[in-house]
Amino acid sequence: MTFAPFVIVTSTTEIIRGVSRVRVNEAYTNALAAAGLIPVILPPVHAALAVASIADIAGLVLTGGEDVDPALFGQSPHPTTGAPHAARDGYELALARAAAEQRIPTLAICRGAQVVNVALGGTLFQDIPSQQPSNIDHAPDDKRAERVHAIAIERDSVLAEIVGATSIRTNSSHHQSVDRVGRDLRVTARSEDGIVEALESTDANWWMLAVQWHPEELTATPENWDRRLFAAYADAVRAAGRD
Repeated sequence: MTFAPFVIVTSTTEIIRGVSRVRVNEAYTNALAAAGLIPVILPPVHAALAVASIADIAGLVLTGGEDVDPALFGQSPHPTTGAPHAARDGYELALARAAAEQRIPTLAICRGAQVVNVALGGTLFQDIPSQQPSNIDHAPDDKRAERVHAIAIERDSVLAEIVGATSIRTNSSHHQSVDRVGRDLRVTARSEDGIVEALESTDANWWMLAVQWHPEELTATPENWDRRLFAAYADAVRAAGRD
């Protein structure tokens, strides 16, 4: 039987039918399960408990969602910045730092890419339309599962090796993005207007790929780029041998 490792998937909380509930989009768990991984949803718990939880798991997936609190990267809120989710910010930043220290294979998606960058000392553009205006709409309505713009990928990157190309088209659902890059990270993809679309670790012993788009929503498309991304993450998790 093929080994199926457990990976932690971060989540948010939301008031649904009058009750606060832990929530994560099913597309994440479906994509991970299809790659042969067992997703374990971790609610926004205390940072110390979150760090303790990764001792016995094989990988970490940081998911999309709310805006990161700008106070965490030394800025005042932009008028368009959403209300922070303090518990989520706290536990995801702690998880990202622990993953870097312990070299836990990490896949960071959309907000997750921003979390990794902030965790390692970087900053964010809080609102692309007003701070980095361009003719690309990075948050088009009702197009989450459509490939809406191209990205250019660095030829010598892990991402280029995974997808087998230096240019692909992705979906897009964000109004914030990476500005100053955190320590021990490198930019490996950008959209045509210069917005950071992928980050990788410069530490060869830490498999960490952060993407600004939502690959979990694109695994059923004719293009195999996003399926290959989840398969590569699964391979990295198994290779790390944290079972």
